Amino acid sequence: MKCTLLPPSRILITGCSSGIGHHTAHTLNKLGYQVIATCRKAEDVEKLQQEGLSCFQLDLADSDSIRIGLEAILQATDGKIDALFNNGAFGLPGAVEDLSREAMLHQFQTNVFGTQELTNAVVKIMRQQGYGKILYNSSILGFAAMQYRGAYNASKFAIEGFADTLRLEVKQDNIQVSLIEPGPILSDFRKNAYAQFKDWITVEGSAHQANYQAMIERLETVGPSAPFTLGPEAVSDCVIHALQKPHAKIRYRVTVPTKVFAVLKRLLPNRWLDSLLIKAGGDGKR
Repeated sequence: MKCTLLPPSRILITGCSSGIGHHTAHTLNKLGYQVIATCRKAEDVEKLQQEGLSCFQLDLADSDSIRIGLEAILQATDGKIDALFNNGAFGLPGAVEDLSREAMLHQFQTNVFGTQELTNAVVKIMRQQGYGKILYNSSILGFAAMQYRGAYNASKFAIEGFADTLRLEVKQDNIQVSLIEPGPILSDFRKNAYAQFKDWITVEGSAHQANYQAMIERLETVGPSAPFTLGPEAVSDCVIHALQKPHAKIRYRVTVPTKVFAVLKRLLPNRWLDSLLIKAGGDGKR
């Protein structure tokens, strides 16, 4: 079934404090959409409100925060949400063997559990409306794993599984589900990932200690650290397309690396693909 969402449709966006979420919220607001931005921290909510956006506090790692935040949002939107852009997420770098159970849970609480908990609540609202669009901001790392990104890889692989399944289950309800799979995008992602690394990974004594130094240098780099890096507008353009086209794409592949590896994954033997992914990751350098 067709579903075209033009201004002033209501769109809920998570993770709007910076980067893709911040850019997309402002872009859609300028186009005339009723944007409902969310941030985890109160100070970021206040900042976005001062920038002229309607913004609410919502921490995806906290079920109570999701419930309270969504209740406040629905009061502001007369109980309707036309589209949801699941953008809120972070990366926790480190070798898989250096990830504690607590670190893995920390990564999944936001990227997977909270994201899907919010989505499940919004699905019920959209079903009552008779329409809706749900967009997940995944990653090239949602289908092509790279070294020292295991927790983030796994969280995005999980999100893709949820999105692909949900799409089949809500098709009859006129709810469209799409995945956006960016490669390298200019944002605060690396800076935030480095903070997570310092909080959760013990470098001393790790078998990967030497490679961690190269990874740290990448995370500390200001500006693009990988070829073919694009600005956040590359993702915002996909969101606009998904909203305004009667039939949104199931997958939006953003940046050259994403498009190339999507093809290579279908064509190459697994061992050949592994070799290319190791080279692309550069032992943490890229």
